[in-house]
Amino acid sequence: MPEKWILFDVGGVLEVVDDDAWQDQWWSRWCREADVTRQEADERLAAAALPRIDLEAGVAEAFWEGLGAVLRLDSDRQAQMRAEFWDSYCGHADSELIAHAATLRGRARVAILSNSADGAREEEERRYGFSAVFDPICYSHELGVAKPDARAYRSALQRMDAAPEDVLFIDDHVEAVRGAREIGMSALLHRSTPQTVAAIEQFLRA
Repeated sequence: MPEKWILFDVGGVLEVVDDDAWQDQWWSRWCREADVTRQEADERLAAAALPRIDLEAGVAEAFWEGLGAVLRLDSDRQAQMRAEFWDSYCGHADSELIAHAATLRGRARVAILSNSADGAREEEERRYGFSAVFDPICYSHELGVAKPDARAYRSALQRMDAAPEDVLFIDDHVEAVRGAREIGMSALLHRSTPQTVAAIEQFLRA
């Protein structure tokens, strides 16, 4: 029998965080900290043409230095802004779901496909030790493409050496779930941990 896979998103699934709100809240907070209006900060940001940390690796330092310059922050406040970004980005672990993923060894393989920012691999490994459970871990900033682009899913499948029909993909965004289904994966919109655990078990029994 072909090996089955469970492919997880991170933010909003393995990490408890509101992906649709935290970035706006964090950026607004730092506009206030810098005593600049949101509109002016957004205009400066657009003009700065910073590296795409969601689609490029090795650009984090240039991005954060550039963002600090946009808000005219000194080095200490730049460091604080960056630390708060990662605290907000990572939220806190869904320990129950991660523990369930770890119990699947022998019945399925487990992997990650996540839209990300340069530095996410190091931050999430330091906080949650994902590599002890999930392999491969596929981040958009390393792939150079993000969900729901079909190329992101295909890149993950290639690294997993898996066929789409053998994969259950789990994400908290409708468009990402739709993208997975369009290339032939089973896909679940994550709403709660008990619901997702039940869906994983059903997929593995099928």
